[in-house]
Amino acid sequence: MSSDFANIRAHYRDPSEIFDVKDLVSKDPIKQFDEWFQLARKNPGIKEPNAMCLSTATREGKPSSRMVLLKDFTDAGFSFFTNYASRKGEELAQNPQASLCFYWDVMSRQIRIDGKVVKIEREKSHEYFSKRPLKSRISAYISDQSKVIKDKQYLIDLQQQAMREFEPTQTVPTPENWGGYLLLPEEIEFWQGNDIRLHDRLRFRKLKEGEQLGEFAIQAENGWIIERLVP
Repeated sequence: MSSDFANIRAHYRDPSEIFDVKDLVSKDPIKQFDEWFQLARKNPGIKEPNAMCLSTATREGKPSSRMVLLKDFTDAGFSFFTNYASRKGEELAQNPQASLCFYWDVMSRQIRIDGKVVKIEREKSHEYFSKRPLKSRISAYISDQSKVIKDKQYLIDLQQQAMREFEPTQTVPTPENWGGYLLLPEEIEFWQGNDIRLHDRLRFRKLKEGEQLGEFAIQAENGWIIERLVP
């Protein structure tokens, strides 16, 4: 099958087609994620393929969710950048477990990723921050994200003041309270919708210490197993 035809097939698939283990491009979930992600990037109907819902929780387990952008992914995990003093930053400091969810409606596909979150190296945050557009860097510099303010004019005044200060040199210092996180995946679930409401769910997960391979589990690569879930 040519790559062009495969892309068209992924964009306009038979809605009753089954997605099963044999249809995986790899038994490594990171490689499988890359396959679906690249197809989403090429799909003209998807404006922000890297948009993902990030869910965090307080120490007591009270959850909150918001949309953020995936900036990179490797075998190590999935990275995003934000304000460490924001609500999500404060919750991750209390409870470093989080969940990501991608949903590409026109492809009837969803990917959920659960795992532990750690801060990335400060040098990498500096490197990424320096490559952002000037206005994006200034917005991060002046932002006390999630804090209560009087009105929008307060932010406009801060932005204009920062523009006067930093526009001549185009250099904005990386805020101490801004940087990257890396989610270390423990479970990755691939969901494929269909028109008969028997949606396909294939979950990759790492075996827990001392856990035996279940009756219906399939040994995958790099310490992962695959399980089919009831939709």
